Amino acid sequence: MERQNNAKNSVIEQCHAIYSVVLFTHAIFGVSGAPTRNQKTFRPKKSAPSGSKGLQLKKHIDATLGSGNLREAVRLPPGEDLNEWLAVNSKYRFISNDFSSLISPVDFFNQVNILYGTLTEFCTSSRCPTMSAGPKYKYRWADGVTIKKPIEVSAPKYVEYLMDWIEAQLDDESIFPQKLGAAFPPNFLDVVITISKRLFRVYTHIYHSHFQKIVSLKEEAHLNTCFKHFVLFTWEFCLIDKVELAPLSEIVESILQG
Repeated sequence: MERQNNAKNSVIEQCHAIYSVVLFTHAIFGVSGAPTRNQKTFRPKKSAPSGSKGLQLKKHIDATLGSGNLREAVRLPPGEDLNEWLAVNSKYRFISNDFSSLISPVDFFNQVNILYGTLTEFCTSSRCPTMSAGPKYKYRWADGVTIKKPIEVSAPKYVEYLMDWIEAQLDDESIFPQKLGAAFPPNFLDVVITISKRLFRVYTHIYHSHFQKIVSLKEEAHLNTCFKHFVLFTWEFCLIDKVELAPLSEIVESILQG
């Protein structure tokens, strides 16, 4: 029986891995197979942090995600530094030649990029003139530097601004040190909170404006799994204010109570 369960889990892992590759292809080339404008917004995955601590954290996430227990996967490992844990989960996705590793530790930035990338043919400035989550919630963009006063932009423009901004934060070694063990800035948690809040807004737009398209593309299971992992992680470390969760409150509560 144990051997059968292991074989079953292996098949499931390989199916998820193949599906991740399909999503990756859609994100780059679109449904039709031709290159899309998403090539501008899709970012390559970041490399893993150097140092033995990074490998230790990678192995821990690999093991816990491989167990299928997302709640266990998001918890801070005993004795580990919170900032290092947040940095690893916020920034990096580890990938090797092993199929199963394609569904191991999640880089939330890359996942949202890939998921949204499958919708760029349908989420256009004419179809989505504002960044919204249903009729009650609209989001305006400001980065505090080049755009200091919040402006209303289309959904694809908002996501483009967002991904540019997040990538700049992730590439800034004074915020996200490449070498684990290096000092984190005093505002590190604030940066992670802002990144999490803004990535959540992309999920709200996908669920409210494009879920039927996600279903037609047969991506709903992948979307729901990614969102569940994201919610459990951000809830575990209080990274998103409850008020911000309102547009998807029913789904969030279902995940947390499940």
